[in-house]
Amino acid sequence: MKYLIALFMFVLFASNLTAQKNPFIKEYLERLENSRKYTLLVAKKMPKEKYNFKASEGSLSFAQNLLHIGYAMDWHSQSLLGDRKARTWQTDTVFKVANKSKKQMITLIDETFNEAIKLISKFEIKKLDERLDYFGLSRTKRQILMLLADHITHHRGQMLVYLRLNDIVPPRYVLFQ
Repeated sequence: MKYLIALFMFVLFASNLTAQKNPFIKEYLERLENSRKYTLLVAKKMPKEKYNFKASEGSLSFAQNLLHIGYAMDWHSQSLLGDRKARTWQTDTVFKVANKSKKQMITLIDETFNEAIKLISKFEIKKLDERLDYFGLSRTKRQILMLLADHITHHRGQMLVYLRLNDIVPPRYVLFQ
């Protein structure tokens, strides 16, 4: 019995030690920080008078893409990974463009990245394998982090096209995101 308890304690200790050494969160945070830098550069590059530019009638404007990145980042990190109740896209006013200046939008995105980074930096590695419902699909919290990164890239990519459509050279790509 003594050996069984010792073995159990060793396995418990070793698994906790291994979990803390898992580099995923550290690498993800580096990626997210670089994503923030690049997103802010893109947001600053577009002149304020072009923030309402749309590539087509049915598409989001440059400003709407920017704030949609913020909304999704807030939802993925604070609500799906954290424990805060989700905002409702249709009724949310925090991430709506109305009455916000370019400076206010950039500040909001920067603050939202800060909040996501703060939450993720404290995220417990062992929770990465927890599953939740994501639009009817079972996904791990690790997958939620990857979905968040993809979503930021998707909408920032649209913003980069909008810069080009306005004859503005995008900022140089920030690596490792």
